[in-house]
Amino acid sequence: MPSVHLIGVPLDLGGGRRGVDMGPSAFRIAGLSERLTALGLTVADRGDLAAPIRETREPQHEHKKYIGEIAHLCQRIYETALESLMGNAMPIVLGGDHSLGAGSVAASADWARTTKRSPIGLIWVDAHGDMNTPSTSPSGNVHGMPLAALLGQEPAELATIGRFKPKVRYEHTVLIGVRNLDQREKDLVRESKVHVFTMKDIDRQGMASIAEQAITLAGTDTAGIHVSWDMDVCDPAIAPGVGTPVKGGINYREAHLLMEIIADSGQLTALDIVEVNPTLDIRNATAQLGTELALSALGKKIL
Repeated sequence: MPSVHLIGVPLDLGGGRRGVDMGPSAFRIAGLSERLTALGLTVADRGDLAAPIRETREPQHEHKKYIGEIAHLCQRIYETALESLMGNAMPIVLGGDHSLGAGSVAASADWARTTKRSPIGLIWVDAHGDMNTPSTSPSGNVHGMPLAALLGQEPAELATIGRFKPKVRYEHTVLIGVRNLDQREKDLVRESKVHVFTMKDIDRQGMASIAEQAITLAGTDTAGIHVSWDMDVCDPAIAPGVGTPVKGGINYREAHLLMEIIADSGQLTALDIVEVNPTLDIRNATAQLGTELALSALGKKIL
């Protein structure tokens, strides 16, 4: 695509730990717009969508906390990202917690069906499965539920954003980097039939092989690939500023290699980079890494 639109989503209602609402600012401080422009891309920063703060709201539902506010904001994300896609621009959605994916991927799905008459492929890069539902979630935190909603399950408030559901088909959905699943969530992931590459798979097969398989699975007979990248997929040694760090994540070169191979495929249509928490970070290292990964995804090469 000839241009890129940055969309900030300062949302932290979906998680239990505060701070990811400052993630979009951290990316701007890291120079994301300027560095993308230096690659030769036309970049428009569409600013931040208005997000409510927790102190002014009540959780409403114990098993899907702040669901009303999150669904309303995801609807705004959907509308904004879809407008960018229909204008032939690639939306890069900056988070914010991962519940925002219910809106951004819905936009990609509607764009794919409207303009290409095809489904969208999805690569979900995350330490967690994000496939809990209100009935299975031990915490009630909605940032653990967006992929379930995109696959047509609960919470219904997120599953019904956009013009149809499910937003993605299991055969075109790939999880990469998973290493921390709730016990009941393991059953949901198995039952969903989505393609899953755990850290064990990456250790055994290597990231290059995993990336190529993922692109084939998400990119065959689809209109393109939406990549939704949770920074907690990276090892805490290189990405300390995340709300739910888990040891044993992908390393620096594995992360870049995945993004570089995605760029080489020419199939990237939209990108989310989420769960950057500056309050837990060290000298903005996590947003800096996320910025570098976005550059790799959009074509920055070693040589």
